[in-house]
Amino acid sequence: MEALTAMTGHPAATTARNRLFRRYRAWGITVAVLSGMSYGLYSAFMTLGMGLGVWKGWYGEASGLSAFATLFLLSALGAAVTDCCSAVWAVLLAALKGKLGDVPRSWKTRPGLIMTVAAFIGGPLASTCYVLGLQNAGSVVVPLSALCPAIGAILGRVVFRQMLNVRIMAGILICFAASFMIGSTGLTGEAPANLYLGLAFGLLAALGWGIEGCVCGYGTALIDPEVGITIRQITSGLSNLILLVPLFGWIGGADALNMACAAFADGHSIGWFVLAGFCAYFAFMLWYQGNAMCGAALGMACNGAFSFWGPFFIWLVLGVGYGMEGKNMPPIAWLASLVMVCGIFLIAVNPLQLFRREGEGR
Repeated sequence: MEALTAMTGHPAATTARNRLFRRYRAWGITVAVLSGMSYGLYSAFMTLGMGLGVWKGWYGEASGLSAFATLFLLSALGAAVTDCCSAVWAVLLAALKGKLGDVPRSWKTRPGLIMTVAAFIGGPLASTCYVLGLQNAGSVVVPLSALCPAIGAILGRVVFRQMLNVRIMAGILICFAASFMIGSTGLTGEAPANLYLGLAFGLLAALGWGIEGCVCGYGTALIDPEVGITIRQITSGLSNLILLVPLFGWIGGADALNMACAAFADGHSIGWFVLAGFCAYFAFMLWYQGNAMCGAALGMACNGAFSFWGPFFIWLVLGVGYGMEGKNMPPIAWLASLVMVCGIFLIAVNPLQLFRREGEGR
């Protein structure tokens, strides 16, 4: 013990320890940023899949689908296919790591049940609203859905009576100012026809994910992250496919069962959904890993950069790669996405403390 104390007290050992800490923290920031990029890729690949093969026919005028089915059923089905693919990835990777047996055991616990409730809010409800927003308003919905940290902070104050200091309130105001900047794109000639409907669904998605973030914090603190994510993705995929899709099919007068079978069997699009599900799984995994390495606050701020990465990859994959029109955002929306990142960062991290820690590490 004395030798260890002497070693850690040695200036060279202290310098090496601080250098190692900075590298570990820097890698954690990189992982958290990659989680936001993965979420952006998930958004791009899912949107691409919903524009190919059988989906292209369903969105066509000759599909015979009602307006309700075209708007709600197809969005719910797109979210369901993506979440089910993500759940398969989660199960396979949990099995490879020898953690699959922990899933049913954890599911029976109180934190597991809390994770299930959170998954239902963030999956069938929020994810479907997110897809509805993407299909109606385009990529401007992505930065708007990134309001979830701001909404989560407000809900934490209301539900859990967590304090909101001046810094957090300033960050919330910045985020909502960015959302108004995005809404102002409707005043330009570049706006989609259903822009405001899509933005409304984007706000609902942010609300759902904000609620999920509040509820899920307790569950993920007591369950292995990989096990918790597997529970989350299975619950989200199956509840969406079994509950929401048939409900919307019944209301819209469409054959939801045959449409679901056709979606999973469509060779033109299913590969992109599988890829989207893979990116969705890793968006969560890298988020949790980054939070553990660099701290939850800084990890959330870095992950929140998906408000920029989402529109960027949608433009890159669909606009540049596939030549689809209308996949770029107006300049003010690009600016708003960067403003949103700044607001999320301010909510999550005190910049003064961050720079002070960097200074201490040196």
